[in-house]
Amino acid sequence: AMADPSSFASPACCLTRHFYLRCRADFGARALRGTVALTARAEREALRCLVLDTRDVQVFKVTVNGQDAQFAFGEKHSFKGTPLEITFPNELRRGQEAIVEISFESSPQSSALQWFTPEQTSGKKHPFLFSQCQATHCRAIFPCQDTPAVKLTYYAEISVPKELVALMSANREGEAPDPEDSARKIYRFSQNVPIPCYLFALVVGALESRKIGPRTLVWAEKELVDKSAYEFSEAEAMLKTAEDLAGPYVWGQYDLLVLPPSFPYGGMENPCLTFVTPTLLAGDRSLSNVIAHEISHSWTGNLVTNKTWEHFWLNEGHTVYLERRIGGRLFGEQFRHFQALGGWRELQNTINTLGDKNPVTNLVINLEEVDPDVAYSSVPYEKGFALLFYLEQLLGGPDVFIGFLKAYVQQFAYKSIVTEDWKNFLYSHFKDKVDVLDKVDWNSWFHAPGMPPVKPTYDMTLSNACVALSQRWIQAKESDLGSFSSADLKEMSSHQLIEFLALLLLEAPLPLSHVQRMQEVYNFNAINNSEIRFRWLRLCIRSKWEEAIPLALKMATDQGRMKFTRPLFRDLYSFDKSRDLAVKTFLEHRASMHPVTSMLVGKDLKQDQ
Repeated sequence: AMADPSSFASPACCLTRHFYLRCRADFGARALRGTVALTARAEREALRCLVLDTRDVQVFKVTVNGQDAQFAFGEKHSFKGTPLEITFPNELRRGQEAIVEISFESSPQSSALQWFTPEQTSGKKHPFLFSQCQATHCRAIFPCQDTPAVKLTYYAEISVPKELVALMSANREGEAPDPEDSARKIYRFSQNVPIPCYLFALVVGALESRKIGPRTLVWAEKELVDKSAYEFSEAEAMLKTAEDLAGPYVWGQYDLLVLPPSFPYGGMENPCLTFVTPTLLAGDRSLSNVIAHEISHSWTGNLVTNKTWEHFWLNEGHTVYLERRIGGRLFGEQFRHFQALGGWRELQNTINTLGDKNPVTNLVINLEEVDPDVAYSSVPYEKGFALLFYLEQLLGGPDVFIGFLKAYVQQFAYKSIVTEDWKNFLYSHFKDKVDVLDKVDWNSWFHAPGMPPVKPTYDMTLSNACVALSQRWIQAKESDLGSFSSADLKEMSSHQLIEFLALLLLEAPLPLSHVQRMQEVYNFNAINNSEIRFRWLRLCIRSKWEEAIPLALKMATDQGRMKFTRPLFRDLYSFDKSRDLAVKTFLEHRASMHPVTSMLVGKDLKQDQ
């Protein structure tokens, strides 16, 4: 088996199959404290030890089947953390299981957790906590085999202050007063489908819920719960479509949780409970493709999982493909092509930023001594999608290709795989089309940096208006600026406005006079749709409009979705008039930022210690 370069664990020697977590969330100490009991099975004879991943976790005691066991920490690695080596009191035979129970406490600086004071929440009365374990942060909560090659079931009991609610990536099994502390209660959870550690998730806060479908509650702080219920009301239609495309939904519940604005991603596909950013709350459901994306992960990612983060495109490329198939079913095939072309342009934009010789722009990357958080980009999403879209067109169209995708999910459900497994299955599924498949430049698709070797074909119906208007602005001379008016946007959807701005961002910066005129006629400053506002403010900063500096800084700090925050800070850093202010603002906000966001923005602004 190929080893996972991002983990110290050796699942080929010993495999963890289940864990039972009992812990309390201590808001005063900003720590999760308790025990985790791992069910471990020897995969070879005469097994004497188990190595687990940890990062900044204290370990007080380890027992194996109730007997005290020796344990020692290895050498600390800059981002992988510290291996924990546990020695069994008695050696295990191959196939024999043992319960390894570890008393632990997470650090207040845990990279997996963000703790909020009451003042930092919408309600201002109660503290809040959430976890984000993907890619390699579960080890910063409790010791585990933190590799997606290993899947386990879990049961958890979480003690929290009694006015708060705890939720997990699992089924809710009820709540009861904490027998040890009358001011607290214990919430119980079970996850009976085996999952990789990165899908472990916990949130604690003053949360309320609204039912929006037969298997869906939306959870949020009181201030946002009704708005969220409206925004995400398409969830059940999307779930039904996904089941039709990919097969039965095996997770039971599909709940949605709206997090505080600092949540670093658009969404996180935690099983039974998708986490989403409040920046999706546009008021018109126009950003619901993120929900279709997280729903799709219930098959690609959560059922069929990349074995290491080097094959992350298997998770994300297939998920973007399914997300866009759902969009095609609900909003038409032209819309699917429009979103697909937008993805190609997003890929161009990413490769312009990273450089077309940069090895992290390969579809399959090498993570030997590379932090997965640093390597993260849109490449596995959009280069991965482009490959699948190209193959769809090569192999007979959408109906033929969805047959492959459904068979692929069925073949590899509950397993973790690498690119070679995927490619072998593609060849066996299309055994009558091997000649066609052999013409694909696999080496370039998988192992070359930069843009893909081939561009798929896109229906341009919905893109043409965006291209035409962006070209008018690019070609306009000073004397032409009077020809623009608010009527230019009358027929355009918010999706098309996003695309119009994205096209301008692929070009050289517009003259300052042009963006000033654009504000006069289109009043983009008044638009709160996060995807539009983000691109508009980048456009202004790139054209050196000083009046946009405070607006861009405000957006970069009012929310912390890295897709928005990192490019805004980078552009502000590149503009001489705002560089010092960007650094000063980052340093002021750093302590209240999400730990991963603060680390990555620190690198972008050359402030990393």
